[in-house]
Amino acid sequence: MTTNDGNSGILYIVATPIGNLEDITLRALRTLREVSLIAAEDTRHTRKLLNAYEISTPLISLHEHNEKEKSSVIIAKMKSGRSVAYVTDAGTPCISDPGYQLVKMAHTENIRVIPVPGVSAVVTALSASGLPADNFLFCGFLPAKQNQRIRLLESLREETKTVVFYESPARYPTSLQDMYNVLGDRDILVARELTKIFEEIRYDKISTFLQSMAAGKPKGEFTIVLKGNEFKPIVFDAEMVEEKLLQILKDKKISVRDAVAAIVKQTGLSRKKVYDLAVKLRS
Repeated sequence: MTTNDGNSGILYIVATPIGNLEDITLRALRTLREVSLIAAEDTRHTRKLLNAYEISTPLISLHEHNEKEKSSVIIAKMKSGRSVAYVTDAGTPCISDPGYQLVKMAHTENIRVIPVPGVSAVVTALSASGLPADNFLFCGFLPAKQNQRIRLLESLREETKTVVFYESPARYPTSLQDMYNVLGDRDILVARELTKIFEEIRYDKISTFLQSMAAGKPKGEFTIVLKGNEFKPIVFDAEMVEEKLLQILKDKKISVRDAVAAIVKQTGLSRKKVYDLAVKLRS
């Protein structure tokens, strides 16, 4: 393998299968065989892939808890002339996975970084969604805390692009309910266990998925593709909003927060703009 100046090695960012072990490129297999070292998110997981293709390259761990420390070690090895491949447990590294600190450090040290492309759950789900993918928004994993998750979903209320999320089985039910409450009964594609034995890809309304969840506890990793808002953003009419707020706030028992929520639900307007006006009126 070539190097930058005859002294430094190369950092290869290698995509690996997200489920089916056959979903790996010939170039990725060659790279994993030829490098001096493979840095892996989970060495036990990666060893299964290497064993399947009879690859004996040494492994070193690099995950979110040791990335900063191990990145320095790996950079030192590459500066001494050894080329390294970085892989995560599944898919393309650094996409909702650790690794960006290692890549950034390599660029800082003038070490050549070469991506070896392959499968990604984002693109895989999009390709099967039937939704526009010429311009989409990827948000990674939704926030674990509900208030943060709701704020993110509210910021996407008027987004016209197709939106892609990752979600864990534990949070899938509550996240789906939050989507319904904040965004309405949108069309979505839910891809579960992509490329694996129990792969499931379904396209329907959010309400249909909520109803079907009663049948059992969800299992597997989820990729959710959300249809963008088809409607033009509503123009903020301060007079109209002020009139509606004054009607609601006549009842002193109703909080500003509840009044704002009611207006946002009725109009689909920006929560921040409505809230700012409500605070001004109440004061």
